[in-house]
Amino acid sequence: MTQAGGSGAGTASGEGFDAVVLAGGRARRMDGADKPGLTVGGRTLVERVAEAVRDARRLIVVGPPRAQLPHAIVVREDPPGAGPVPALRAGLAEVRAPWLALLAADMPFLLPGHVAALLAAARAAAAPGAVLVDADGREQWLAGCWRTAGLRAALTGYRGASLRGLLGPLAPARVSLGPGGAERERPAWYDCDTPGALAHARRLLTEGEG
Repeated sequence: MTQAGGSGAGTASGEGFDAVVLAGGRARRMDGADKPGLTVGGRTLVERVAEAVRDARRLIVVGPPRAQLPHAIVVREDPPGAGPVPALRAGLAEVRAPWLALLAADMPFLLPGHVAALLAAARAAAAPGAVLVDADGREQWLAGCWRTAGLRAALTGYRGASLRGLLGPLAPARVSLGPGGAERERPAWYDCDTPGALAHARRLLTEGEG
């Protein structure tokens, strides 16, 4: 399992990448709120994720338009809110680079260095992709980088609704976090999928902090 550093910017050397950020959905556990538009540390969640992929050739946001991201390519799954697999299909149609980062829009602690580590891990392992794993060793399927051609091939004929069912058989490299420092309190894979998780992230990243 590859260890990822918690800081740093830029991407691994080699071929470029595009970013697909899933920023739609119904946010049932957040009472239907526009989760990607909620603020943590003075910026919206989707802005924070977009900053983590600032080195991407293209930023593709699957969801409603975001005034904070005027440079993004915006697409919608059909129908809106249909789930992550239809959203991935919609975003993948706009990918042009040989690699892509596939990310949820609710990870406030994700950094450019984490994305670079995922790309480097996939290349070093000659794998079709790489995903972050949490502190319990569970794959975070919306925090990964993938070969574009391989992901397109996997989607061909896939009729399931589960990202795990789609991505798991590809046997990606698994990237874990270092044991200490900021990663302990602010892990890259942390997502704000409940009001409590959002409140905790806000305590860690107080309003006005970059």
